[in-house]
Amino acid sequence: MTQRSPQVTVRRNRTLALASALVKGVVAAGLGLGSLTVLVMVVWISSPYPDSGPGGALRAAAGVWLLAHGAGLVRPDTLSGVPAPVGMVPLLLVLGPVWLAHRAARDAAESQEPQEGAREEALEEARAEWRERPGGPSRVGAFCAVTAGYLLVVAGAAAYARGGPLHADPDTLAFPVALVVAGAAAAGVWTAAGRPFGPAPSWSPLAVQEAVARTLFRQRTEAAFRSAAAGLTVLLGGGALLVAVALGRNAGAAQDAFLGLAGDWTGRTAVLLLAAALAPNAALWGAAYGLGPGFSLGTGATATPLGLDGAPALPRFPLLAAVPDQGPGALPNWAALAVPVAAALAVASFTVRRAVPADAPRARAWSPRETALVTLLAALGCGAGTALLTAVAGGPLGTGALSVFGPVWWLTGPAALVWAAAIGVPAALLLRLWRLRTPGWAWRRDVPEADELPEPEAEEEAEEGAEEDGVVPGRTRQWWAPWRARRATAGEDGEAESAGPASPGASSLPAPNPAAEATPGFEPYDFLPTDPWHGKENREARWASLKQGSGGLMADFPADGAADRTAGRAESADPGGPAATP
Repeated sequence: MTQRSPQVTVRRNRTLALASALVKGVVAAGLGLGSLTVLVMVVWISSPYPDSGPGGALRAAAGVWLLAHGAGLVRPDTLSGVPAPVGMVPLLLVLGPVWLAHRAARDAAESQEPQEGAREEALEEARAEWRERPGGPSRVGAFCAVTAGYLLVVAGAAAYARGGPLHADPDTLAFPVALVVAGAAAAGVWTAAGRPFGPAPSWSPLAVQEAVARTLFRQRTEAAFRSAAAGLTVLLGGGALLVAVALGRNAGAAQDAFLGLAGDWTGRTAVLLLAAALAPNAALWGAAYGLGPGFSLGTGATATPLGLDGAPALPRFPLLAAVPDQGPGALPNWAALAVPVAAALAVASFTVRRAVPADAPRARAWSPRETALVTLLAALGCGAGTALLTAVAGGPLGTGALSVFGPVWWLTGPAALVWAAAIGVPAALLLRLWRLRTPGWAWRRDVPEADELPEPEAEEEAEEGAEEDGVVPGRTRQWWAPWRARRATAGEDGEAESAGPASPGASSLPAPNPAAEATPGFEPYDFLPTDPWHGKENREARWASLKQGSGGLMADFPADGAADRTAGRAESADPGGPAATP
């Protein structure tokens, strides 16, 4: 019999793991392509007058799937005979392929499927142990294998779509299709690793590596990213609200466009699905409109809150009924500027929540400089995210007037940065001061300072001030019932005066402060009841019980031997005493 060496087994395991990751990438791409193909084929089958056969429908499905990755499509059949580009990506279709690639890379890089009901700590230890095994794939290997498998299907779909009604532009397959797939796979591997922030790559500058290694830097960066995501979410939500209000005002025009595009229910279903896929694009258009730069409606028209200039080249589509009318903007148009203001306030609010937590002492709060810098970093992230999304929210739909259609990313991104920085930084500083205030109606709890030791004089002054204000020192003033600190009735005063302090000898607990009892509104705590546990008789009884239970192992001496030991030491120290007399 032959025996395999450990090195051969390890190489074989790694090869199998990489092959499995490659297959996972192929399966992820196939699932996305197959689901979209089924949807297109259902619409084609239900159409009473299809324009082409099943081959044309399948090629169109492949082209739409590539468009969901950011690829530019070309429509060869036009009235002028000149192929027309289609560069507007329906953002709702992007979610499916990106999620599938992310999940495939995550499953390839992490351990086996966790058992249900297992604890998180055990799962993390198992995953770390599995990743450290010599036979498992590395993170880089899993990323490369999944990306390669996915891109194999992309190349096959692009080759199959050639000759169809919508085929992909070869120049856009490398960028941005390959970049989108690689980014989704990298995010999946990062998720499988626990989403670590650092360490920085070895080729990065030393200053960057030292900064990333600091815990404080990672915390500030995480807070900035969260604030930027919150601002971007509010910005998109505000844009969607603007589009909804505009469609409500022009509901008649939207209905006419919807009914005019198709006369049967299958065609209207296709139009409805296309409108749903373009809904995130419309929200970004509304956000760009609120930010100020607006969006282009062809080569000679731009819509901004100040008005619509030029002659727009608008296709007949229901969502385009939300475009404002020609002419200068009115007060309802200027109200759209509230959207970036709300986004900037969201950035400031999320930053201050981390800068001044509610339960943290004042000494642990961020300085004004740190708060301003983190808010600026969050504003930069918000601007970068807005520019990235608006770059894919629009695109050319033809070669003539529709060659420019949608928001301009290099104007919308800086506008979002300016709004978030100009309003977010002052708002963050004001909110920081508001959360650090200490008035009587403050909502913050009286958290003791962790970095400062209490001084006796300061405590005495605080107690005197609290007695004057009718507040018991050491207790939290309840903001929902401030009158409790001010209530003082004759009966309560009489009870407080008549109640005397407890006898010091009756209990080991400290005696209550008479001055505190005389304070109006004083509510004594429920002290523990006094008992004879520490009495002399009970102590001797316990000692005798322990001696009896020890079986004679303990010496025979009285329970209270402290006095006897003291007397013995005094006699031994006095050589001239009676014991030393012969």
